[in-house]
Amino acid sequence: MNYQCTYCNKIIKNPPTPVWLCECGKPLYTHYEWEGILRNLLVDEKNESLWRYASVLPKKCLKEKISLGEGWTPLLNISKNVYVKNEIVNPTGSFKDRGMSMAITMAKIQNVKKICLPSAGNAGVSASAYCQAAGIECYVFLPETIPEPFIKETKRYNARLVLNGKTISEAAKTMINEKDDDWFDISTLKEPFRVEGKKTLGYEIAEQFNWSLPDVIIYPTGGGTGLIGMWKAFKEMFGMGWISGRLPRMVVAQSDGCSPVVDAFQIKQNTTEFCTDSDTIALGLNVPGPLGGYLILDIISESNGTAIKVPESTLEIESEDFRKKIGIDASAEAGVVWSVYKTLLESSWITSKEKVVLFATGIERR
Repeated sequence: MNYQCTYCNKIIKNPPTPVWLCECGKPLYTHYEWEGILRNLLVDEKNESLWRYASVLPKKCLKEKISLGEGWTPLLNISKNVYVKNEIVNPTGSFKDRGMSMAITMAKIQNVKKICLPSAGNAGVSASAYCQAAGIECYVFLPETIPEPFIKETKRYNARLVLNGKTISEAAKTMINEKDDDWFDISTLKEPFRVEGKKTLGYEIAEQFNWSLPDVIIYPTGGGTGLIGMWKAFKEMFGMGWISGRLPRMVVAQSDGCSPVVDAFQIKQNTTEFCTDSDTIALGLNVPGPLGGYLILDIISESNGTAIKVPESTLEIESEDFRKKIGIDASAEAGVVWSVYKTLLESSWITSKEKVVLFATGIERR
């Protein structure tokens, strides 16, 4: 196993631990000796969690894995050729559990005693739960605007909370100023293993479609690790011969209250710019300066996908419409996805014959 910078392409075989960013300040990908080599399916079908895909995850993590039963979530067929990946059934109510299971497992293996991260809500809850299970101290920095249920859930797992600013970016600035030297920062994409946990979304979707892939995936995108992880999984599976044919067209769904990826896509930029004055009820999308913006834009381009933003003023209605029609008590990110799906169907960018996967990434916390 080695690492490669996603920006300068430098290959790093024995990085200092705990593994963090490249020297250039950009995220690293984890790479394996089996990539690009044809091999038989290696799935532990008796394991109904993301760990059924242990054969494509870091070997070190198997001895000391920190798991609460995350992953292997339902893929619901809601109408002809339309499916919803229901991530709210994860242990703490969101897809964040996939990344945190892997990141905290690897942090423990690397002898990390204290971790810190800024969060828009769900990541803080998830990190707190997995750190408690691992016996690692957890410091979570949240915006002051965060709804009370997120504070309550994060405190439930004995994390230490600091509230400051209006967005995750402002909370992150506070964390950088206040963190001690021995706190390991597991912010989105600053360490490589949250992506490894999130990539299991891609493996699950392929397995649930009998080792084929949908035509389109619509994903609510904040920091982007879910979308980035899935694309990494698709490339890995293709290289091993587990799947064949075209990869899905990837669609980034954002609110116009915070849409740095969509804005960059619309003017054909290959990097995102900081979104000032961001504000959206889809809290997981309120990420005004995604570290991996260039990766997300690359994936949209490579997959022949697109990026759409929806009016913030419609989100409450769209979210409630999703909950009533689909029967999933999902947060407003699902409303963004639902609105984008209808827009693309009406414009014929998606046809009724194409298989489409929508995402409900987190539970509505009240």
